[in-house]
Amino acid sequence: MINLSEALIVLVRGVIGFFTLLIFARILGKQQISQLTFFDYVLGITIGSTASTLTTDLTSSAWAHWVGLLTWAVICFTMQIATLKSKTVSSYIDGEPTIVVMNGKIMEDAMKKMRFRLSDLLEQLRGKDVFDLKEVQFAVLEKDGQLSVLKKPEYIPVTPKDMNLYTGPGGLTITLIYDGTIIPKNLKVINKDKEWLTDELRKKGINDVEDVFMAAIDKSNSLYIDLYKDFGNTKSTKQ
Repeated sequence: MINLSEALIVLVRGVIGFFTLLIFARILGKQQISQLTFFDYVLGITIGSTASTLTTDLTSSAWAHWVGLLTWAVICFTMQIATLKSKTVSSYIDGEPTIVVMNGKIMEDAMKKMRFRLSDLLEQLRGKDVFDLKEVQFAVLEKDGQLSVLKKPEYIPVTPKDMNLYTGPGGLTITLIYDGTIIPKNLKVINKDKEWLTDELRKKGINDVEDVFMAAIDKSNSLYIDLYKDFGNTKSTKQ
């Protein structure tokens, strides 16, 4: 039989835990998952686990769990400040970047010290479009576990600057139609209106905006259009 009083307590505790985590997350700042160090990862799991226990553990006082949650958050905030103020503390907690490849040669001792496997090294190199170790001048294992790679000069692709070519300023592609719906605010950005957009669609043989999955315009005013019917897809895929 469902105990409504327990369910209500869990509901209230869950709301308290959720907003507590939300406040702590805002205080502790934003950081992408890929940028988290191992220490940040462990702290996040611990705080999340404590919040979960606060919600569902009815055998103990919610106050004790909340104090525990607050304690971990304060410790995390304090360590963040300490790592900003002291390079020594930052190095001890977050670690230091480590060179694992130098002049095409693998630094085996450094990899053993970091417990970084050869298969992990090769996988991350492939992610950097490096398939031959001879191309690598330096490969550095960063504090967050990501690999930074500097290729040897002879393997670095030629850029327009190297050839003294002017390519013009860059720009963002602006989406004008998404999932069959026109985005008016983006039309205002480029000083256009719906009539202009529908005329452009008609020039390409498109009479119904709802047939368009996506339409976007680039810095050169070139209009890109993707239809639902491309490659045999139909509009039935649209919800």
